[in-house]
This record gives sequence, C-alpha cells and structure tokens, in this order.
Amino acid sequence: MLISQQALPISRRALLGGGLASLAAATAGAAPLVVELNPSGTFKPISIAITPLQGGGSAAQVTGIITNDMNHSIFLAPLDQASFPESVSNPAAAPDMAKWRQAGVQYVVTGSAGGAGTLNVQFRMWDVNSGQQVVGQQFSGGAASLRRIAHKVSDAIFERATGRGGFFDSQVAFVDGTGPATHRIKRIALMDEDGANVRYLTRGDDLAVTPRLSPSANEIAYMSFGTGHPKVTMINVGSGRRETLGNFPGMTFSPRFAPDGRSVLMSLSQGTASNIFLYERGSRQTVQLTNSQSINAAPCFSPDGSKIVFESDRGGNQQIYVMSASGGNANRISFGDGRYSTPVWSPKGDLIAFTRQHAGEFAIGVMKPDGSGEKILTQGFHNEGPTFAPNGLFVMFFRDPGGNAGSHLLMSDIFGHALVKVDTPHYASDPSWGPLRA
Repeated sequence: MLISQQALPISRRALLGGGLASLAAATAGAAPLVVELNPSGTFKPISIAITPLQGGGSAAQVTGIITNDMNHSIFLAPLDQASFPESVSNPAAAPDMAKWRQAGVQYVVTGSAGGAGTLNVQFRMWDVNSGQQVVGQQFSGGAASLRRIAHKVSDAIFERATGRGGFFDSQVAFVDGTGPATHRIKRIALMDEDGANVRYLTRGDDLAVTPRLSPSANEIAYMSFGTGHPKVTMINVGSGRRETLGNFPGMTFSPRFAPDGRSVLMSLSQGTASNIFLYERGSRQTVQLTNSQSINAAPCFSPDGSKIVFESDRGGNQQIYVMSASGGNANRISFGDGRYSTPVWSPKGDLIAFTRQHAGEFAIGVMKPDGSGEKILTQGFHNEGPTFAPNGLFVMFFRDPGGNAGSHLLMSDIFGHALVKVDTPHYASDPSWGPLRA
C-alpha cells in the first residue's frame, strides 16, 4: 500500500501549493516541548488539541482516528472539543495562541483531508508557548490508506511532542479465542495497533498459540497443536502459505526470530528437560545452544543479535538468564521473589520485559539487561506474555482473570504511569508487536 509523504513549509497563510520545504526546515527554530520521561515525580501528560480537519467525510474519520490515538498514547491528553476556545476554519493559519494558552493547551493540530481518488491529508502542529509551527506534513494515498495515513500523522505528532518515535502505524499478531473455556477455538490473527483491521490467518482447526512476528512483519512463527507433538509453524502474512520448521521428535515451543529473520530460536523437549536451539532457515540446520537437564525456554535475541535472554529452572526455580548468541555460559539476572518467565528484549536494547509469579499474582515488569532497575508495571491475576512497542516505550501483554471471562490485551508505558485496554473482537492473548510499517 503506497503512501507518499512530503513536508509543508512554515506558513501563517493559506496553502498556495508547491514550494515544499524539507522537514528539517519546517521544524527549525523552535525546540520541542519534550514530555518528561523520567519515572520520578508526578506524571502529567501533554495537553494537545486535535482540531477537526477541514474537508468532507474522510476528514472527520481521520480526525477521529488521530484523536483516538492520542487518547491511548498515555503521554498526550487530547482536549475535549467541547472545551475548545475557538473554531479553526483555516488549517494553514496560526491559531489564536493566547486563547489556547488560557485553555492550558501545549500543542494545537490543524489540517485538512480530502481528494478525489487520492486521499490527501495535510496537518500542521503548533507550539502554543512559542507561537510557532513546529511540524507540517502532507500524506497521500488511496482511499484504503485512510487509517494508515491517520496513524502516520499521529506518529509524527507523538515524536515531536515526546522526542521518542511513534508506534501507531504498526501491527500486532495475537491469538484470538472464541467459545467456552473447555472448547475454546484459538486462531492466529493480525490487527492494527489500535485493534482495527483484524485478519485471521488460521482457521482454528488446529490449536495455535504464541505467534511471533518476523522483523519485517511479513511472516509469523507460532506453535501448532495438530496431530502428534506441537510443532513450530511459519505462515506468510501475504500469501497465507505455511511450512513446518524442522521435524523434531519432541515437543517444540517458544519460537522467536533472529534480528535478521534468517533463523529462529526455539526450545525442544528432551525427556524431562528442554534446551534452546537455533534453526537456520536457509540451510535447515539446527544448532544446540544450551545443554542441561533443566527447563530452558522462551529465548529472545537482543536487538543487535549478540545475546540471548531466556528462562531456566537450572538454579532450582524459574529465573531469567542471559548468554552469548553462540551459547555457552549464562548469567542469571533476576533475583526477586517468585518465578520469572517470558523475557523479551526491547527494540532499543535498554530493557528486558518479563512475567513474575509470586504469592498467587502475576506481575509484568521491566529490568535493565544486567538485572538492575527492576520495575513492576502491573500485577494481579493473570498477567503474562509481554511484548514491546517498536519505540520501546510501551509494553503490551494479556490478562486472563480465569473462568469463562476470557483473556484480553492491555498496554502500559515502561514507567507504569497508566494501563490502556486494547479492544479486540473476542478473547485475546499472546500479543507480538511488530515494527513500524514502511
């Protein structure tokens, strides 16, 4: 799906067309008001006004999507339209900064959307304190690109306001569950980050769990429970073509891609133990990375591919370890009370998210790669399976309260400021957050 992007020139007048400045020029001259990402102190999100984009029906749709993105961004709080101090009719003209400042707003977004055949969305982001336009961009694409274009606008707004990359124009693979707990049908599904555009990639005839998106988001590896032992299956998102990775005698589980997508980490059962193996997709060769009589599972590469984090009970109970990508000695990094599991590395490489089970509760937390700075984001029953947003600022996971209530997806920022529910059509679990889309 082709979407073009251009920068708009700094202007306080109506757009005349042509003469597009570079994005660097459009944002020069005014320092961004960066949200405080330090976990200490009282957290207060940035107040922002998303004024109605000018244009036809598509303008209202784009405005609604951007506003919804801001509503679940945690770090930005959109002002309710009923509280707007003025109505913006010229999207290229500067708003009345004094009025918006009085309303407590830090940024104002204006723009337009429309076009015959091709959807053109233009937006400008104004810093109320400086009175300057700090971002101006135009996105164009087919009518089917409307949601993606809106998310791209949201990403540009979020990045300018916080100093961190966006995450709205991304996708999440997950397990969709329907039916009673005793006969639940589980299918692999793919959706937009906000829960829209759900696609089902498996039919539910075989039980499917733990999907993992490839670095390119073109493939998904997952565990398939059909006849015989569970196997790691690969499905192409575009074509739907499936293949089984390897032909192993024992149970296989915990598939995760290497950063280059050319190999897959997995655990293979060996009697009462399980060990971590690397499956090379090109040569179809398997390399054993751990060799112990314990349970070694849930491996995940660091973003640079140099290390692997995994869970193991080699020390008596389930803890998190880090080893070289070639295997060998492993260092334990978790030392809190309870059992640690499902570790996953942040795309930025600065954090590892995990599940911790203690005193009947399941917590989702983050720690540095050396085990320091552990922080619990949320706890209760039953939280599990964290996955990072592409900007490393958010963690998505699933919560299953038990019984027939079914599981659902939640999102937290890495400081634990807030929890946001991610809407899905049915029960949902095992999320895997993909990269920003090209």
